[in-house]
Amino acid sequence: MTPALPWWTMPAAFWGRRCTVRRKSIYSGIIPVVAQQLHRENIERVVKEALGTSGVSIPDLTAVATTVKPGLALSLGVGLQYSLSLVNKYQKPFIPIHHMEAHALTVRLTYQLEFPFLVLLLSGGHCLLAVAQGVSDFLLLGQSIDIAPGDMLDKVARRLSLRKHPECHNMAGGQAIEHLAQTGNRQQIMLRLPMQQYRNCDFSFSGLQNIVNNTITRKEKEEGIQEGEILSCVKDIAAAVQHTVAVHIMQRTYRAMLFCMKNNILSSKNATLVVSGGVASNQYIRKGLQTLADVNDFAFLCPSPRLCTDNGVMIAWNGIERLRVGLGVLRSTEGIRYEPKAPLGIDISKRVAEDSIRVPRLKKILRLAS
Repeated sequence: MTPALPWWTMPAAFWGRRCTVRRKSIYSGIIPVVAQQLHRENIERVVKEALGTSGVSIPDLTAVATTVKPGLALSLGVGLQYSLSLVNKYQKPFIPIHHMEAHALTVRLTYQLEFPFLVLLLSGGHCLLAVAQGVSDFLLLGQSIDIAPGDMLDKVARRLSLRKHPECHNMAGGQAIEHLAQTGNRQQIMLRLPMQQYRNCDFSFSGLQNIVNNTITRKEKEEGIQEGEILSCVKDIAAAVQHTVAVHIMQRTYRAMLFCMKNNILSSKNATLVVSGGVASNQYIRKGLQTLADVNDFAFLCPSPRLCTDNGVMIAWNGIERLRVGLGVLRSTEGIRYEPKAPLGIDISKRVAEDSIRVPRLKKILRLAS
């Protein structure tokens, strides 16, 4: 029997309300204290709605699974405090969840996928490459050394004042960039790819953001407009930014594929690339990664958009996975703490760098992303 686990125990209590807050501050991101207050105001109501919709009561639950790391400290605290009160009141087992592990395993909810597989997580807060070897067994190949791609795209959208653009005023930053890029000419704006001199699987987006900001400033001077006004070449900039981000991600992922095959971490017979996280919903980036997987004989899997972004379902699913194999199911909650920062698995990124694998010529990667 499938264990009953509440989907709401992800400590981002009310996703509909949370998304409304995002829309009102599209280009400024989440405000921690506001998120905390919204969680406190809505978590109990969401619990009741979830239980009522599912037709179960708290005593019927097999266990409670909750995100404890990593994430916004204030939000994690609200979710953990509420969950522990239920656990202690109803004497239920508690399953602490690692947010990134949950993202990585979400694909197994909708696809029959066996371990191991390569996973690329792309979001507004994270960017990493890892090999999932088991429910709680990960090898970290590389990660962003500064900001995440989603964060960078949001900041570029804010710098371009896309909320003032007639086609984008109701769109989130990354969505606005993707929309405008569809009719832009990326070849009109030349941007340098990050980290070309480093043969590892790490990512960097802050340097690219600075280059884009400088490009925007130069174009504003050329057009004689002030910051906050819409550039005539805004679509070209969006296309160039999206393309450069896509190629950078593809290049690092390509190296991860080659590293895994060279070191027999993945089998050539059933190698799979899983892509998840909010940025994975970008169709241009997804198409490039799909082509990259096809060229290297990797299967390509990506959860549905609603499961790619942060959601409670993935936390409950990770709880089910752990419950099935008996990993991290706690009968005592003494000493449980949330952790705003937490690494994923065993870090073997130095080993990747030591292999110094050269990826195929850049022109081939550019062609794949076109």
